[in-house]
Amino acid sequence: MPDSARRWQQRLIGTGQPAYLALAEAIADDIRNGVLQARDRLPPLRAVATALHLNYTTVARGYAEAQARGLIDSHPGRGSFVRAQAASGPARSVRSLGLVEMTMNLPPEPDDPVLMARMRRGHEQVMARHDLTVLLRYQPFGGDAQAREAGARWLAPLLPEVAAERVLVCPGIQSALVAVFSLLVRPGEVLCCEAITYPGVKAIATQLGVKLQGLAMDADGIRPDAFETACRVHRPKALYLNPTLQNPTTLTVPLTRRSELARIALQYGIPVIEDDAYGLLPSDKVAPIATLAPSLTYYLTGMAKHVGAGLRMAYLVAPDTSAVQRLSAVFRATTIMAPPMTVALATQWIDDGTAHAMLRALRAESRRRQALVRQWLPAAQVRTHADAFHLWLELPPGWNRHLFAMQLRSIGVGVVASDAFVVSGVLPEAVRFCLGGPMSTQDCGHALEAMAALMLQSPDSIAGVH
Repeated sequence: MPDSARRWQQRLIGTGQPAYLALAEAIADDIRNGVLQARDRLPPLRAVATALHLNYTTVARGYAEAQARGLIDSHPGRGSFVRAQAASGPARSVRSLGLVEMTMNLPPEPDDPVLMARMRRGHEQVMARHDLTVLLRYQPFGGDAQAREAGARWLAPLLPEVAAERVLVCPGIQSALVAVFSLLVRPGEVLCCEAITYPGVKAIATQLGVKLQGLAMDADGIRPDAFETACRVHRPKALYLNPTLQNPTTLTVPLTRRSELARIALQYGIPVIEDDAYGLLPSDKVAPIATLAPSLTYYLTGMAKHVGAGLRMAYLVAPDTSAVQRLSAVFRATTIMAPPMTVALATQWIDDGTAHAMLRALRAESRRRQALVRQWLPAAQVRTHADAFHLWLELPPGWNRHLFAMQLRSIGVGVVASDAFVVSGVLPEAVRFCLGGPMSTQDCGHALEAMAALMLQSPDSIAGVH
């Protein structure tokens, strides 16, 4: 038994505290008494769990609590060490700090001072070049000519021939989806989508009184036979899909499958709502359905998943100018316009190349974090992509998604159970989690290590967690 664990065992005996808090207190005592010195390495989690007859999750939670108090640092693959200057203030919980909150699908924030300085310069140039009073006024519905042209340039890697006249500037993809759904599908009518789909679609459908028809999927996405049967039986008003790095499964529909779905849509005259929120992330891009069935496709992508979630800007490409006019009327009734200052900043960053630089940095940071995924999690149970910042984790046999999520939450790691995404079919024992947001690479590795350890446990043993 490690010497530290022997001391901590005595500290845990007879305490009225939860074991994880008592363990954090024992670490604090050792630091205060000089038993543990700055940069000393703590025993591995598994060794402590064995020595103290505790569940691994409990020990991980104790170490996380000590880290939240500023006592130790954890380095994935290297271990946990006493900080050079351990904090002595009041305890704070990991959950309140949000150290490893992985529920929101946010892009990672690259730690690049040069890039951040470049972004700040772009913001300063916007303020210098624009008349502030103009930015405080109403703007043309769907954006002015300059903003639409910038949108067409942003879309060029995916839609190289799109005309700016078909591009509408929107305050985020979510509001654009509300507009398109409102235009195409009336209350009580049917909208087809993936059986496992983006939860925002479920929320919008409920709000608008639209009936969702989830379509069976295979490894390539929506099955063509399921779509064709739905066209005959349910007569849907539109098909929604998220074909690139799909949220939540990260599936990317291959070109052959996109072509089959486009053919069926054209045959039955079914409009396609192509939510390509992650379309620019992969280095190995696939041609959008909008290039295969342009007369029927409403194509959306934006800045939130490519630059930063707070940049609520999206570009909607309508099938023709008539659809542009109809959508403009919907926007006039719902969102009025995208915020002019946000539009001006996005346009500036597109024009000066900053947006593409941020996209490259984001992709590189996602790949670094994906390397941690490969280090900690079994490849057979992870569905993801090298350029994605979210993952679909299929749990080992015997695990329940709710129990798994609850146990992770108890040590400050938040994930989303599959229930949030399923429209039809069997609920899989799976969770989605994100590698981005304000979470550091170190905290990301810590969370993945905790997931890996939890997956190795028998669910039946969880009832015995101290």
